[in-house]
Amino acid sequence: MGRKKKELPLIEGVEITGVAAEGNAIARVNDKVVFIPFGAPGDVADVKIDRSKRSYAEGHIERLVKPSEIRQEPRCEHFGTCGGCRWQHLPYDFQLQCKRQQVVDALDRIAKIEHPEVKETLGSEQIWDYRNKMEYTFSNRRWLTWEQVKSGAEVAYRDGAGFHIPGAFDKVLDINRCHLQDDLGNRIRLFIKRYGIDNGLSFYDLRAQQGLLRTLMIRIASTGEVMAVMVFGEDNQQEITKLLDAVREQFPEITSLLYVVNLKVNDSIADQEILLHSGREWIEEEMEGLRFRVGPKSFYQTNSRQAYRLYQVAREQADLKGDELVYDLYTGTGTIANFVARHCRHVIGIEYVPEAIADAKVNAEVNGLSNTEFYAGDMKDVLSSDFIAEHGRPDVMIVDPPRAGMHQDVVDVILGAEPQRIVYVSCNPATQARDLALLDCKYRVVNVQPVDMFPHTQHVENVATLVRRD
Repeated sequence: MGRKKKELPLIEGVEITGVAAEGNAIARVNDKVVFIPFGAPGDVADVKIDRSKRSYAEGHIERLVKPSEIRQEPRCEHFGTCGGCRWQHLPYDFQLQCKRQQVVDALDRIAKIEHPEVKETLGSEQIWDYRNKMEYTFSNRRWLTWEQVKSGAEVAYRDGAGFHIPGAFDKVLDINRCHLQDDLGNRIRLFIKRYGIDNGLSFYDLRAQQGLLRTLMIRIASTGEVMAVMVFGEDNQQEITKLLDAVREQFPEITSLLYVVNLKVNDSIADQEILLHSGREWIEEEMEGLRFRVGPKSFYQTNSRQAYRLYQVAREQADLKGDELVYDLYTGTGTIANFVARHCRHVIGIEYVPEAIADAKVNAEVNGLSNTEFYAGDMKDVLSSDFIAEHGRPDVMIVDPPRAGMHQDVVDVILGAEPQRIVYVSCNPATQARDLALLDCKYRVVNVQPVDMFPHTQHVENVATLVRRD
């Protein structure tokens, strides 16, 4: 017989004092740090401990004794269950302060380098319905809330469409309305869900890895163009065609209706064939008269309006005079490269995803830009000393890596190339701080500007500018 699990305590009257990693709140109980989701600094609450380690504990609010003065009513009915938008209950100005502090802490505690004062976070003008891309999962095992379970009411069906529950890969929270994207996205998702239920289509079983309706991606561009990519877990062309015909008829505003038959275990469609049902194979974004083609596999910043402000900051910090050779690393669809091309002599963009590079080349051609080059491949393999010898030593490097930051080999090549200026755009202040420490031997940080791309979440984008030491 296994050892009985020790019952963890309920601690009464805990005062929450701040915010911490992963969007959690933080408190101290008996000299131990306790991480608490959905708390607000100033809350007094009874906290049930869920997990206890030597140096920290994790818990949840069992009863809110005294709400914080800064706590506000969340807009979303799914707040507290859905894993996203964990800061809806915090005023937006306070969110921006917390994001700036994340950057400060990363520079001071991880990078441990000299840096100028971190600027105030550049806030998003639109804090709801701001995302241009959302992804949903269909499941035959939707999550039942504690209230539904306690009610004892019989659940007629378990089919749902929404977001994965944190810590439960096979459970999906059925979403009525998400406030992160234009409501058109909700209407498309709900229509497909209702069509599936009414027509007896199977919703995906995440454990058995079977079922027709699997995932849905919706992109709504700032230009008004709309892309929907429906992913099916079975190759049933008759039902696929009937469903997509119904979607096209119901939503004529969809300008790109695509689908994928994904029979493998994971949900990624990066290695899958994308099939066109109707419309075009892409949509377009626009900045300063430049058009950017975005395909189903393309990376594009998910907050279009704030992306424009982010790229303005990057271009301003690049301090281009017109005669520079610029390298744009992790260029994606070439958005930054094409955005700065009119302000420099030549731009070279490098990106891992071949489809994105194809889009980057088309974007340059469509916009009449003849001073750009784009190369596809793993950054640490493409960006070599031989590559630089062939294409020229850059005056400015703009880098915008994924959350994991830059590979050591890439850092080494940058140090060897010795550009005069580096503009480092990052979605992860922690890995950015690690990389800045590696670059510190030859570069000093002269500007730090956080930019909020994701209101009501703990995520923050940061632009750090480095210049070569004399």
